[in-house]
Amino acid sequence: MPGVAVGETVRVLADDPAAANDIPAWCRMKGQEFVAADGHVFDVRRTM
Repeated sequence: MPGVAVGETVRVLADDPAAANDIPAWCRMKGQEFVAADGHVFDVRRTM
């Protein structure tokens, strides 16, 4: 995330079934915003 400006959204593509739990958990731990999930696509917004 260091190369992403605050407020920008990153789209993560993951085919690991655990990603549905891991990505939102990572967002909580790192203080980032989990925006949405659609299948294997996850959107995360940098907040800090």
